[in-house]
Amino acid sequence: MLADIEKAENGYIARFERHFRHSVEEVWAFLTENEKLAKWFSELQVEDLREGGLIKFDMQDGTFAEMKILELSTHSVLEYTWGDDIVRFELYPEADGCLLVFIEKIKVMTAHTPKDLAGWHVCLEVISALLDGRTVESRKAEWEKWYEKYVRATAEVS
Repeated sequence: MLADIEKAENGYIARFERHFRHSVEEVWAFLTENEKLAKWFSELQVEDLREGGLIKFDMQDGTFAEMKILELSTHSVLEYTWGDDIVRFELYPEADGCLLVFIEKIKVMTAHTPKDLAGWHVCLEVISALLDGRTVESRKAEWEKWYEKYVRATAEVS
């Protein structure tokens, strides 16, 4: 399901919702434990898991971007900077698992925004597959499929 994208007071909000048949603890581990994080986003590494702590992004050129953790509530909220934007994961327990809400607070819509949104979309699909013991055959093919949809979706709100 495509993210909901809407204009906000200071930019835009993209909101993804995913229901998992897994506990908040299991999903939280994929967001915060480096060995599990690497399975769905190999460039990310938690350096210091606390408010004010860091998550590093490997730029694949020998450098790292540092993303500051803005809010952290174990098994519930992880929010950090993402370039000029902010990403936020929220987990809510449900009777048969949990709800993950992923929000990207976007300051300025650019030509790169649909690429990021399609990337996050695929990341959430990969987390779901990993939790279920499946694999996503071609992340690139999945990304290409969703990228065109996000190009249209961002054009509608900007």
